[in-house]
Amino acid sequence: MPDFGVSLHTADITIIVMYLVFVLGLGFVIGRKHEDAEDYFLAGRTMIWPFIGLSLFASNISSTTLIGLAGEAYASGISVFNYEWMAAVVLVFFAVFLLPFVLRSGVYTMPEFLEKRFDQRARLYFAGLTIFLNIIVDTAGSLFAGALVISMVFPGLPVWQIITILALIAGAYTIMGGLAAVMYTDTIQAILLIVGALVISIVAFDKIGSWDEITMAVSADKLSLIRPIDDPNMPWLGLLIGVPLLGFYFWCTNQFMVQRVLSAKSIQHGQLGSLFAGALKLPVLFIMVLPGTFAILLYPNLARADLVYPTLMFDLLPTGLLGLVLAGFIAALMSQIDSTLNSASTLVTMDFVRKWKPETTSHELMKLGRWITFLFMALSVAWAPQIESFASLFKYLQQVLSYSIPPVVVLFLVGTFWSGANATGAFWTIIVGLITGIGLFIMNAVIGVIDLHFLYVAPLLSLVCAITLIVASLLSRTPKDERVADYVWTREVYIKESEALVGVPWYANYRILSVGLLTGTAILVVSFA
Repeated sequence: MPDFGVSLHTADITIIVMYLVFVLGLGFVIGRKHEDAEDYFLAGRTMIWPFIGLSLFASNISSTTLIGLAGEAYASGISVFNYEWMAAVVLVFFAVFLLPFVLRSGVYTMPEFLEKRFDQRARLYFAGLTIFLNIIVDTAGSLFAGALVISMVFPGLPVWQIITILALIAGAYTIMGGLAAVMYTDTIQAILLIVGALVISIVAFDKIGSWDEITMAVSADKLSLIRPIDDPNMPWLGLLIGVPLLGFYFWCTNQFMVQRVLSAKSIQHGQLGSLFAGALKLPVLFIMVLPGTFAILLYPNLARADLVYPTLMFDLLPTGLLGLVLAGFIAALMSQIDSTLNSASTLVTMDFVRKWKPETTSHELMKLGRWITFLFMALSVAWAPQIESFASLFKYLQQVLSYSIPPVVVLFLVGTFWSGANATGAFWTIIVGLITGIGLFIMNAVIGVIDLHFLYVAPLLSLVCAITLIVASLLSRTPKDERVADYVWTREVYIKESEALVGVPWYANYRILSVGLLTGTAILVVSFA
């Protein structure tokens, strides 16, 4: 094991400091140009597809995911990559069926879109749930992941102090610059992250020598994506029915991800940006998951799987390059923190304050958003140290989502394809889903009366919620609301869109690109099945 406490050279520290100064300066410069809420929360709705795609990727592949992917590959095998390739499939679904409705609606938030499809009750519930998950799951998880790395450099510094410093840095430019600063820095951070991860992967593989060395030392089950149905980590049935639901929530409804798409200057840019993000997920297997497998040979006795990626960084990289890669890692950390803080601020400001006090001016909403960002930053700092009690950071993230997101997922999925789903049905779906989720969590995770894999929890709760939505909607038939037609996908929508795509070159036709992305995904999965 390397001596982390003395690993950083002056050159490494200089690179990191220069990067931090740069992003803080960028946030200040962009913040001076904001005039209203649309500028601050949605970057003026002017973003083009490369920025959208890179920002989606950077916000997802944060330090939380980076540490989680390598750690799970080390402990359980590469089947954790199933979350990544499934994202490409989910993003194709999003681009085809849901994204056009969301962008045409002109909303600021996904809960606001849910209100347009159903009613205010659905909006307020989803906004509250998203704020809770943004702080307890996303921001706090990223802060804890970053603290794991920084504590290796400064082993004498308490974790809570490291978390506080990291939150202040990321929160500063988010408070000043809003979504535009977040997305521009995300673009830089995505490039740094990809380069850094690629270097670590190459160096680690070179140190091992060959793929044959890996296949001889690592069991075959740890090198397979498709696992038996009794696999404790990723059973194939869970992959089929559980992972897509978690992915749909994360990519298609989670405000801190979809907010990037809401900033698109057009539907086409939103679709192309989403597909670009999906394409960027495929190389993750080679540059972020397999390094965890390499670590099985290089560091067979690590005390905690979450230490895999930090160990690779500090042990394998030379002076200068370590500073660059560590800057990319810190960039990844800040990418998710800035995203979730900006998202939570948007939700409170636009879904609660603007609704309760419609007389508030757009400029006042922008200023309020900055104060709310600061408040959520403080709450995340308070909760983050508690995550240490969980065995795995990645399992912490997935398990919390499995019990909480099914009602919302069902409202979006059923509501998009069935015009009969109404507000009363949505209300009872939320109530039944919430009570059932809490009850199942207590029986399964707290007192252990039942033993149900978390990848089965989400589909089971979703089935209960879907039945509730359908039955409650049928029992409470209301006069037909013509507005619903603006949010329901039909064959007529497909035909009209087909006419609009006539003459569009293949490289700008999202349908052709979607087929290409799905084909590439299938080839990769089959190759490692």
